[in-house]
Amino acid sequence: MRKKISAAVIGIGLAAISVLTTGGSATGHGYTDTPISRQKLCANGTVTGCGEIQYEPQSVEGPKGFPSGGPADGTICAGGNSRFSQLDDPRGGSWPATRLTAGASYNFNWRFTVSHATTDFKYYITKNGWNPSQKITRANLESQPFLTVPYNGQRPPLSFSHSGTLPSGKTGRHVILAVWTIADTSNAFYACSDVQF
Repeated sequence: MRKKISAAVIGIGLAAISVLTTGGSATGHGYTDTPISRQKLCANGTVTGCGEIQYEPQSVEGPKGFPSGGPADGTICAGGNSRFSQLDDPRGGSWPATRLTAGASYNFNWRFTVSHATTDFKYYITKNGWNPSQKITRANLESQPFLTVPYNGQRPPLSFSHSGTLPSGKTGRHVILAVWTIADTSNAFYACSDVQF
């Protein structure tokens, strides 16, 4: 009887430790579907050869603090997660692109599988003259986001849209990097969308 009780106590203790050590990761997950992100193109089957991301487009989670912190250059579209490295592959600049008009108002849309306390949403874009056949690095991106949407620790609904003005002076092919920063963890979610102005 004592052995059974001891085993039960140890089992409960291990379960409690497991809950405490995993409690720091975000329980919310999400991705952009307007403009459509690379992970959503993979999940839709529009793009093939995507690996695991096709089954969990909402899971591109990495360290927050971009651009001073966050994923390493060349791993930004995958959030620094090697499981999703196919998202960093430029595919020779052939990812399907959403057509946009520079300087126009645009509605950005996120889909969440679970909401999470949010600091903000930020949107970066590649510089004019960048090479679409290379992986995304900080040097490829404008240093400041063209749109920041503060969210003050609130939890967004499972489908969430906000509008903003697209940068002017952009022509040709670009990538928009969307960063959803979580308020109460050390992580953020990343989504790269290929666009054509």
